[in-house]
Amino acid sequence: MPKPITPSPVTGPLLMLLSACMFTAMNLLLKQSMADFRVWDIGFYRFFGGLVILTAAFGRHGNPFRSPDTKLLLIRGCSGSIAFVAFVFSVRMLPVSTALMLLYSFPAFAAVFSAWLYREKVSATGWLCLALVLVGVGLLVDPAVGGDRLGYLAGMVSAVFAGLTIAIIRRLKQSNGSVVIYLYFCAVGAAVTAPFFLQGPVLPASLNQLLVCGGIVVTSIFGQLTMNHGFGYCRSWEGGLYMTSEMVFTAIAGIVLFGDPAGWRFWTGGALILGSAVTVQVQRAFPWSQSGG
Repeated sequence: MPKPITPSPVTGPLLMLLSACMFTAMNLLLKQSMADFRVWDIGFYRFFGGLVILTAAFGRHGNPFRSPDTKLLLIRGCSGSIAFVAFVFSVRMLPVSTALMLLYSFPAFAAVFSAWLYREKVSATGWLCLALVLVGVGLLVDPAVGGDRLGYLAGMVSAVFAGLTIAIIRRLKQSNGSVVIYLYFCAVGAAVTAPFFLQGPVLPASLNQLLVCGGIVVTSIFGQLTMNHGFGYCRSWEGGLYMTSEMVFTAIAGIVLFGDPAGWRFWTGGALILGSAVTVQVQRAFPWSQSGG
């Protein structure tokens, strides 16, 4: 069973901010890898690398895949894999800051899936946030900036499936630890991407490419496990609130390092999505957030 939360005003926020920094680094490495690798190569390296490392680290004292919720873990693995692959597609076709803005509309979808699958109540504020997210997404689709429309579609697919994944994880955390949840994600993701990877694998041909691939694996593992561990020191709404800093960090880095366009549509749409994501998390902290809707 997962350990009970041990509230800490310092440890929880630090772990969540560290996780956000790790995921920001992963996002930038993903963008860097696009010139040399296909989407399926990146996905396979991330999933298979995580599977090997986690199995080696946690499989020495028994079967790390043991769980009473195997079926739900496999479903979580599928939804998470679709979300990640779709996100990589969107990063390939759009500025990385825009792709992440689209992804971070997922809290609103997570609320909808939680209501649909587990009968969790969604307040009127939650439904309003979902509407504002969709408005923000519409503003991000800027014809003047360009970008393949399939990239925007992939970004929305990543958000929808990330929302479904978060809803499932909340249920899985009742009887499963963080490692086994992430391990199944890596295993399913490796199985999904392997056939496409093997059709024409692109292997790292230089030290720099090897470091980029390794960096994606390491930052994704540390980001995920640090975030999961952080939830042991803060409530889920607090952790989600701190994790929205990933969107801010990546947006700034994308603009500075990659010259991502940042007109009024980007800032306005991003503000609506970020504000809605923050509101969805904060409202869960108060009793009145569970009424209505």
